[in-house]
Amino acid sequence: MRHLAALAQKDECLIAGLNSGTSADGIDVALVRTHGRGLQTKVEVVHFATVKYPARTRDAILNAASGRIADLCRLNFTLGGLFADATEMALIEAGLKQSELDLVGSHGQTVFHVPRRTGDVASTLQIGEAAVVAERLGAPVVSDFRARDIAAGGEGAPLSAYFDYMLFRRDGPPRALLNLGGIANVTIVTPDIEQVFAFDTGPANMPLDETVRVLTQGGEHYDRDGRRAAEGRVDENLMQRLMQHPYLSLPLPKTTGRETFGIDFVMPLLKGKGAQRGVDVLATLTAFTAQSIRRAFDDFVFSRATPSEILVSGGGVHNLTLMGHLRRAFKGIAVRSLSHLGFDPDAKEAVMFAVLAHETVCGLPNNLPGATGARWPTVLGKISP
Repeated sequence: MRHLAALAQKDECLIAGLNSGTSADGIDVALVRTHGRGLQTKVEVVHFATVKYPARTRDAILNAASGRIADLCRLNFTLGGLFADATEMALIEAGLKQSELDLVGSHGQTVFHVPRRTGDVASTLQIGEAAVVAERLGAPVVSDFRARDIAAGGEGAPLSAYFDYMLFRRDGPPRALLNLGGIANVTIVTPDIEQVFAFDTGPANMPLDETVRVLTQGGEHYDRDGRRAAEGRVDENLMQRLMQHPYLSLPLPKTTGRETFGIDFVMPLLKGKGAQRGVDVLATLTAFTAQSIRRAFDDFVFSRATPSEILVSGGGVHNLTLMGHLRRAFKGIAVRSLSHLGFDPDAKEAVMFAVLAHETVCGLPNNLPGATGARWPTVLGKISP
């Protein structure tokens, strides 16, 4: 373990951050150089790439929660190999040698997440075997970030708050960092770390992607630029029903996922609908995403902070229809891509896990109880040396 102790003392590290979000589109790889440690860490993004999953692998991920344990076991190791493949490819594209890689931070692929509020035992499962990644790349891997936060009484998500504070804090008005992945989550970044908080507002791309797959019979997997939604009509009656969804009124801390806003949420909305009515459902769900985010701000944010801007990352930033709805919902507050700060909005989560992994190896707490509800700050992740 001496090499881990030496790694913790290095002032500059090359780290690969790996993430596959709830939409299960593919593997995001960020090659990151970190300088220093703790909240003063400086981060340089060297390279970013997304490697799409093979269709059969993606289907296996989406079916994992209801599949056989033997299939889940195989998928865990298959994904570990794919995560290693993606990292090797990113290193080649960046003109870097594998021997230069100091560390890997891998969130893996979430296949099931049980929030504490359900009354069941809070639990989470991310797969993509870290031992396979470590063996293939010859570098230690930090993985399974959520479990320790849950053990400390938290929800295990969102994990973005520490990273958002590290990179995007400033003197002056608070900022809102809104990530539109499969699920929408927001971090309110204030100058005082004790006042930072974060939570999942509700759905983002997940129900939109599922709707497009159903409407196209699997021919398309997402609404490119929001074009299909723009062709539909928002059904105000359906919108009123959606805005009554019980998740929206749950108190903080809270997190959600595919179990709430996946295919089982979408299919009843599409039942008996023809092609045009299906597009209307997509248009309504797109508007609902924006309105649920606005409601989350009204219910949980504005009483504690007044952000001067909302900086958007994740795949949803490319959905022009959704971004238009957001800008109309937040008149008077600038809603813009994270690229406004010169930061790739698609790379944010992969970069985050590279940074969190470095903090873990340095033995520094990297969750924020104000985001997850944990009893105290703790060091996240498990290390495969």
